[in-house]
Amino acid sequence: MINLTSKSVLVTGGSRGIGAACVKSFTEAGATVHFTYRSNIDAANKLAQKLGKKKKVFFYKMDFSNEVNLEQRIVELITKIKKIDVLVNSAGIWEYGEADKMSLRDWNKTMQANLTSMFLMNKAVIPLMKKNKFGRIINISSTAGQRGEAFHSHYAASKGAMISYTKSLAVELGKYNITVNSVAPGWVDTDMCKQVFSDKKYKEKVRSDIPVERIATAEDIAGPTLFLASDLARHINGEILNVNGGSVLCG
Repeated sequence: MINLTSKSVLVTGGSRGIGAACVKSFTEAGATVHFTYRSNIDAANKLAQKLGKKKKVFFYKMDFSNEVNLEQRIVELITKIKKIDVLVNSAGIWEYGEADKMSLRDWNKTMQANLTSMFLMNKAVIPLMKKNKFGRIINISSTAGQRGEAFHSHYAASKGAMISYTKSLAVELGKYNITVNSVAPGWVDTDMCKQVFSDKKYKEKVRSDIPVERIATAEDIAGPTLFLASDLARHINGEILNVNGGSVLCG
């Protein structure tokens, strides 16, 4: 059993989907868990109340795609939390955009939400981890970052950059006992995909195209994320762990 009772964890985008599943998994492993949410305070509060035994779950409002003074807000958040052993960068957006019609505003919105916010979060957390000579950073990337995704090129570009950034930090920070890895989901049955999956025929095609013939749940992604934060994975560094049923092989 994975036991993280002495660890403090921060999960971005933790009020729903993969982030919420990570909050649940880390809480069940005994960690003190902090998470950010974008706008739905009711969902954040409901999750915290459900899991927050002995006051071990805390949440904070942070819209990474549209936050004014983002870097300052992140520094303030990290200063407030004080101790972070594990950082899970899960916050992100996935929006449709044709390459020749996409506005610079739309491009920048995705880059800030998916990439820049991760950079700023890591930048603020790394000094704490260096001081403590321990850290686990897990960035939630995507199959799209490895093979591209038509009509979502800004999303794919942000996740591809995340993957390269993960590998770079793994080498840079390893000597401080800080490992940096990434979990790369494919299709996951969450609110982010709710609209596109409302087309039942399309959802069935997605399912049948995945080698294991099932669409992942958020919990399917949270488990490997928890593993990478545990001592079981202490010698794994710079890895892009594909958790997509083999769909990355069928691009």
